[in-house]
Amino acid sequence: MDAADAADAAFDPWSPEFVADPYPAYARLRATGRAHWYAPARQWLVPHYDDVSALLRDRRLGRTYTHRFSHEEFGREAPDAAHEPFHTLNDHGLLDLEGADHSRIRRLVSKAFTPRTVERLTPTVRGLAAGLVGDLVAAGGGDLQAMVAEPLPVAVIAEMLGIPREDEERAMLRPWSAAICGMFELNPSEDTARRAVAASVEFSAYLRQLIARRRSEPGDDLISALIGVAELTEQEMISTCVLLLNAGHEATVNTTVNGWWTLLRDGVRPDPGPEKLSTAVEELLRYDTPLQMFERWVLDDIEIGGVTIPRGAEVALLFGSANRDPARFGPSAGELDLGRADNPHITFGAGIHYCLGAPLARLELTAVFAELLRQAPGLRLAAEPQRKPGYVIRGFEELLVEV
Repeated sequence: MDAADAADAAFDPWSPEFVADPYPAYARLRATGRAHWYAPARQWLVPHYDDVSALLRDRRLGRTYTHRFSHEEFGREAPDAAHEPFHTLNDHGLLDLEGADHSRIRRLVSKAFTPRTVERLTPTVRGLAAGLVGDLVAAGGGDLQAMVAEPLPVAVIAEMLGIPREDEERAMLRPWSAAICGMFELNPSEDTARRAVAASVEFSAYLRQLIARRRSEPGDDLISALIGVAELTEQEMISTCVLLLNAGHEATVNTTVNGWWTLLRDGVRPDPGPEKLSTAVEELLRYDTPLQMFERWVLDDIEIGGVTIPRGAEVALLFGSANRDPARFGPSAGELDLGRADNPHITFGAGIHYCLGAPLARLELTAVFAELLRQAPGLRLAAEPQRKPGYVIRGFEELLVEV
């Protein structure tokens, strides 16, 4: 086995040991090449920061290919017809749209994430964070994920969308999201697909009913605003709302929990001052990236490090590896530095698919960390946490703490 083969063998996204700590394998990938063919997932792995950053902006790649090619022309099989509800929902959302449709919907939705909008949300987010952390402290501890990390971003997005607090379906937002996001893992099982399809059907049906209600009883919310936009179809509205929920909380939840696991494990705390805390949050976003991989289709032949990757191939941009690349972050790339000033991490992506909700995610994260530092200065682990099996969206089952 040569060095490149050995590095590829270290990449095993279905192994609990790898998921627990993929970073040594990333280092081997970076040391042995810029592009590695990984047969089990039929993808090219790209581990270096400069390559990942450039390819995120390269329009020879796309999140989809159907705006330019049929499945047959691209050498790919059409999706399983039984999975159609998931693909209909996913394919009409910003994450997977390209070309004119992406530009049109991003322009419309971006109005909901202006700096002024985020500033207006600041008191609400801080109030929610204070209340959730207060409940955790009053209980003497508990599951930081279920009691604080998950409810905050879900509540914020639900308020933005205008999902009534009294609707029973509000409690399903997180389970629906988790089921749908299961399809973004590598080679999802048929059981995962069935759960995603069921969640897609149920979530879409609920949003269709809510849109109908808002047509007759508009409110001061995003769904009501989108209804008045003639350029959006109802399916695009539904897909946009689902994507905003899914993308609007997964990174925040996992950065909060991964971040506190790191702080508690290493016995360190950020400085609670606003500027220093903001710097520390950026470092936690870099150090243990919540979204480890972002995939793109190759629409026209590209070359990486002397390797030609042909049209029709898929590349796996390894965010977790790129964010610890010593070529960009120096010899301390593998270390946690809560005061790291030069930190152009790519956790929120780059190019036309850069995360619209990044400013809101930063607001939520700084609010939660500030409240935990203020109200629970003695926070400590109550049990060793167990990782979820997923690699692409990497997090824990729970994080039990005491205060």
